[in-house]
Amino acid sequence: IGNLEDIGRRAARILRSVDLIAAEDTRSSRPLLQSLGATARCVALHAHNEAEAADGLVRRIVHGEAVALITDAGTPGISDPGARLVDAAHRAGVRVIPIPGASAASALVSAAGLPEGRFVFDGFLPARPRQRRERIASLVALRRPFLVFEAPHRIEATAADLAAALPADRLVTVGRELTKQFEQIVRLPVAGLSGWLAEEPNRRR
Repeated sequence: IGNLEDIGRRAARILRSVDLIAAEDTRSSRPLLQSLGATARCVALHAHNEAEAADGLVRRIVHGEAVALITDAGTPGISDPGARLVDAAHRAGVRVIPIPGASAASALVSAAGLPEGRFVFDGFLPARPRQRRERIASLVALRRPFLVFEAPHRIEATAADLAAALPADRLVTVGRELTKQFEQIVRLPVAGLSGWLAEEPNRRR
């Protein structure tokens, strides 16, 4: 969530009422939590410690504590940490309650103009060039719109791979900094994507 107005009343109430907040990065979560008046202690739960931290958090829940999970820029467990904790909670018989909120994927799809509203979500593409090209080829073969995430330092290579795999006039919608101050959404033919990225350094971020 970049725009703090996008957080729902239910999410705000939950974050103010829990005993503990597991956050992907406690530092980047602090402004959001302060704006809500949430005072629960934050502990880190990220890709590097989730396997070890999950069992400890589940034990705390079993012993009566309420724990909320948040991530930096997305819904926990969807191309973000959280799936291991959720799995551990299910296995322990702990109730998992999702709190709907801002979603980069649904925000961009709603701005893309897909007449049928159907699409395939594939998360982050592989980092290695050959595997990335193979994944793109498999998505193209599905013959329906697909949505992927990409890191800034790979966006140019991915744009070239998309242009090589798709017809030149295939429309691509790119979303950057969604819900944030410098949000940008552009729709253009895939053949023009590399040129669009090259025109302005910020577009590659």
